[in-house]
Amino acid sequence: MTESSHDERIELLTYAEVVEVKGFVGNFDVIIRKKPRYVDPLKCTGCGLCSEKCPTKTPNEWDLGMGMRKAIYKPFAQAVPNVPVIDPEHCRFFTTGKCQVCQKLCPAGAIDYEQKEEQVKKKFGAIIVASGFAQFDPKVYGEYGGGRFKNVITGLHLERMLDPSGPTGGQVLRPSDQKEPRDVVFIQCVGSRDESKGVPYCSRICCMYTAKQAILLKDHYPNSQSYVFYIDIRAGGKNYEEFVRKAQREYGAIYIRGRVSKIFEKGEKLIVRGADTLVGKQVEVEADLVVLATAAVPQADAIALAKILNIPHDPYGFYSEAHPKLQPVESLTKGIFLAGSCQFPKDIPDAVATSGTAAIRACGILSLDELILDPRIAAVNPDLCSGCLNCLEVCPFEAIEETEVNGRVVAQVIPTLCQGCGNCAATCRTQAASVQGFSEKQICSQISSIFQEMKKEKLFELSEQ
Repeated sequence: MTESSHDERIELLTYAEVVEVKGFVGNFDVIIRKKPRYVDPLKCTGCGLCSEKCPTKTPNEWDLGMGMRKAIYKPFAQAVPNVPVIDPEHCRFFTTGKCQVCQKLCPAGAIDYEQKEEQVKKKFGAIIVASGFAQFDPKVYGEYGGGRFKNVITGLHLERMLDPSGPTGGQVLRPSDQKEPRDVVFIQCVGSRDESKGVPYCSRICCMYTAKQAILLKDHYPNSQSYVFYIDIRAGGKNYEEFVRKAQREYGAIYIRGRVSKIFEKGEKLIVRGADTLVGKQVEVEADLVVLATAAVPQADAIALAKILNIPHDPYGFYSEAHPKLQPVESLTKGIFLAGSCQFPKDIPDAVATSGTAAIRACGILSLDELILDPRIAAVNPDLCSGCLNCLEVCPFEAIEETEVNGRVVAQVIPTLCQGCGNCAATCRTQAASVQGFSEKQICSQISSIFQEMKKEKLFELSEQ
């Protein structure tokens, strides 16, 4: 991350979002909204004095509300660039017109309250989408007490606690009383593989990060005991199965196959009631802390971004590739590539692999002097076109435009945008639109040639008709 911020061939546009994408492969016109951070990145030295002296505190989103941040802050310790941003909703200057402590104390004079939002338009040859995923909200599982019991947290909460730069300085503490937990229960598949309340797919990463966290807990607190309620272990991949066995054999994690039916409080303890299907009986475990392995779901604005990029997505909001085997990182829109968990939940090796592949595919476009287009695209015969423009309405890639030929309004295909889907050919009432190589005459000729070959080999007798 640091290297990328210092490479002269890389321009980082942080605290910004894409609002419009037009054009086609090799020539994308992208409008980017740059939000005002009220700090001049060219002047800021990253000394941190402004954040240190800021009098306002508010819950930290990065730490999921477990810690506090200032009104002028960096999202997390390793953020790139090393430049803070002012939150106008909590800054006293923006809310009351008073304070300005950060501006008075900044030795570089980098604080600028007059910054405004701006939009910039840039051209790109290729686009790589790596928008990641979000975590499922476990509050819909009322029986687990998510959002009601302070000591019921998610795996991401525990991950933040284990971070040395996190809200607890690397210590795992119960949110209710800041005490170290001894008995910790992990519940798998919270929201995953559940069509009634969650999503039907497996989130892939939960089994592995639960085993990792059980190991780290034992490293931090040798007297702790971890219990894992699971449906089944999905630890496919190199060394993954052995890693789960390591958590059980070397670190003493107890795996209980079964669903949890209810969690309730009993004094300072949480009682986790569930079924152990291997022995066929109900079990109850007393826990100091319960960790929910929540499902991986698309970002909240994933579908909105898909509409901006004009790329397809599945019913859940994950982006769809052109072909799962032949084109695994390419979207149906030429020049737009997919990396990481914007496609579906992935572990780190898979995310790194797809990112590298997407980068190579993008470089393949940028290295060409002239793009070679797929010949299987649509074309419109202007002599047959009636000018109804129905094809323009049904084209999902906006690859058809209105033009004028000999004083008549007709449709025209933009070759660089067309994907050869055939919607226009199916809609055209005058048969002016067709996919090259798939005209009615060509298809009938191909079918006829098959029967001719069969006749030569005496596999089929053709009638005179």
